[in-house]
Amino acid sequence: MKRPYLFATLILLALVATSAWSYYRRVGAGEGMTAQAEKFLATLTSDQKKIAVLSFDSESRVNWHFIPFFDKDGKPGRKGLQVRNMDENQRKAAQALLKSALSEVGYTKATKIMAMEALLKELEKEKVGGQIRDTDRYYFTLFGAPATDGKWGLSVEGHHLSLNFVVDKGRVVSSTPATFAANPATVMKEVLPAFPKGTRILKGEEQLAFDLLASLTAEQKKLAIVADKPMEEVRNAGKPQPATDAPQGIAAAKLTSEQAKILRSLISEYAATMPADVAEERLTAIDKAGFDKIQFAWQGAEKPGIGHSYCVQGPTFQIEFVNKQPDAAGNPANHIHCLWRDMRGDFGIPVK
Repeated sequence: MKRPYLFATLILLALVATSAWSYYRRVGAGEGMTAQAEKFLATLTSDQKKIAVLSFDSESRVNWHFIPFFDKDGKPGRKGLQVRNMDENQRKAAQALLKSALSEVGYTKATKIMAMEALLKELEKEKVGGQIRDTDRYYFTLFGAPATDGKWGLSVEGHHLSLNFVVDKGRVVSSTPATFAANPATVMKEVLPAFPKGTRILKGEEQLAFDLLASLTAEQKKLAIVADKPMEEVRNAGKPQPATDAPQGIAAAKLTSEQAKILRSLISEYAATMPADVAEERLTAIDKAGFDKIQFAWQGAEKPGIGHSYCVQGPTFQIEFVNKQPDAAGNPANHIHCLWRDMRGDFGIPVK
């Protein structure tokens, strides 16, 4: 039976259960994902499998985005099996698969982003042109057959969320691009009880960057602030690989120990959305490549409510954050897009 917001309700209720993450930490994220993907696959009908399972080499694997988009007939244009078209058992299996792919922190953020579609629907109920907000308009796609001795991929995607993974022989070898976004970034007025005034799904991603900026001296800011206006959007959104321009801003080598600590906390905020072993690999790779080589670049206003953006980039990773658009209620610069990309190559495909 299909009920409004059933999937969002299930996943929010499931946040109280923590034993699953203990299991994934014990066996490793890739093994846990493979097991849950096999269980999800077993719940699908043959017709659903044709939609949910594509070849690992499919061009659709690198066709990603976090904005609503539709085909020429006006129908949702994303790949994969939509949650709306799953029965309750399949939704529970999809929920378990998503949980296996993320940390508890990441899962909480992802499920709140999904549930926020209900808030957007309420805020935009008078909008001309039809309603596109839907907590069930999220899509699950497997690329190749999940198996402990093989290579396969996973995409979980919808408005303001795009998660992409490659698992090879039970190990997560790629977890990018990974996009989380929020509109509103800060809930200014309670409209739905699930989102009280002051809710900030991506609080750390924004506040820690402001904290770092505020800690800089005037001379340091001359290096860190590279533009008076924010970026229009995160770069290369929807493209298979990140922008490869040379990094800008202030190098970590020019920060004090306290400032470097804030920068590490900011980077860790992003890494912590992934399971412990994946996050550890990300952070270890950063240190091996040289933490001092990381650069922090800020664009736009130095206070909330006015457009601002930043980029943190090192040899192995790229973080981008943009808060420029108004929220659904019209409050300025209250709509975040942010992501983590792999400078060595997203989707497990080396950058050429």
